[in-house]
Amino acid sequence: MEIHKGLEGVIVSETKISSIVENQLLFAGFNIDDLVAENVQFEEVIYLLWYLKIPTNQELEKFKQDLAAQMPISDTIVTCLKIQTRQNLHPMSVLRSTISLLGVFDPNAEATDDSSTYQQSIALQAKMPTIIAAYARLRKGLDPIPPRSDLSIAANFLYMLTGKEAEEIQVAAMNQALVLHADHDLNASTFTARVCASTLSDVYSCITGAIGSLKGPLHGGANERVFDMLMEINSGNLNVEEYLNQKLDRKEKVMGFGHRVYKTEDPRKKHLKKLAKELTTLTEKEQWYFLSCQVEHYLKKTKGLIPNVDFYSATVYHCLTIDSDLFTLIFAMSRVSGWLGHIYEQKKEDCLIRPRSHYVGPRQVKYSELKTTLHSGGMEA
Repeated sequence: MEIHKGLEGVIVSETKISSIVENQLLFAGFNIDDLVAENVQFEEVIYLLWYLKIPTNQELEKFKQDLAAQMPISDTIVTCLKIQTRQNLHPMSVLRSTISLLGVFDPNAEATDDSSTYQQSIALQAKMPTIIAAYARLRKGLDPIPPRSDLSIAANFLYMLTGKEAEEIQVAAMNQALVLHADHDLNASTFTARVCASTLSDVYSCITGAIGSLKGPLHGGANERVFDMLMEINSGNLNVEEYLNQKLDRKEKVMGFGHRVYKTEDPRKKHLKKLAKELTTLTEKEQWYFLSCQVEHYLKKTKGLIPNVDFYSATVYHCLTIDSDLFTLIFAMSRVSGWLGHIYEQKKEDCLIRPRSHYVGPRQVKYSELKTTLHSGGMEA
């Protein structure tokens, strides 16, 4: 039996949603570079990942209306968020539990027909930005701000976070970040969602499981730790080289670098690096961009390490006035679009995902002999 640790290199399913071909990221055949260059709206990308085609103007308008109608959250959900602000919880745990609660309060959560599945998916996609913004305000003692039906997902999120309309460049940056994070082949959280979907579980359970996977620092949690690292360097007595050398000598991981799939450059990195430069200039926080460039240059020169999508996204989110412990929640706010597309695809495949493991423990242990030995005092309990 050949073992592939972490399922590296193992193909477990076919997909039409996204792929990495010759170091290029494709969404349903469209190159991510082209989608960014064309300033495609995040709502269009959601539609693309769900239906594998770019919507017509009429389809997009109807889709946006459906999303806008589902963006508000109930007073019950707000109360649940308030309760969670009193606990010492990571925001990803709050998001995970609140998304699960959406399923509890949805009377049609167990329905599996196409119409019900669409409504569940629209609700999850639309309410996640509202939940995150509401929690961000509630924990600061501020009231949540209801979404506006005339704003896009990107514009609405920044509005609900701050209470004022964001500048055009900020909305464009938020939209682009959401597009870049929307899907990425069969990553850990997407695989979790597909495993859950393969059992024919409900959509809310699939998304809750995916959020649990994304919480881990080796997956979505890396961007939060990237900015922690930048702040440590900025506030400490060590320069970039000294700081990184000490970290590497201790065999510690440098978050935001390296990737299981990409062997050269993560194609999303260049877009986020450009955004980071523009936003740090706009907000007069250039030190974060220059510091990031120094870290990137040194690790590439000395270790051959390359940044992944998490590295520059940390600076982008910071410049959008988002707290660092919310960075992974923004990742989820985008990636839920891909998760939902994969859930649909997996359910149509109708195949339970059930891998095997290679047993390396003892064999043929006799319970009667062990029991006799233990009771005779021949072995310490």
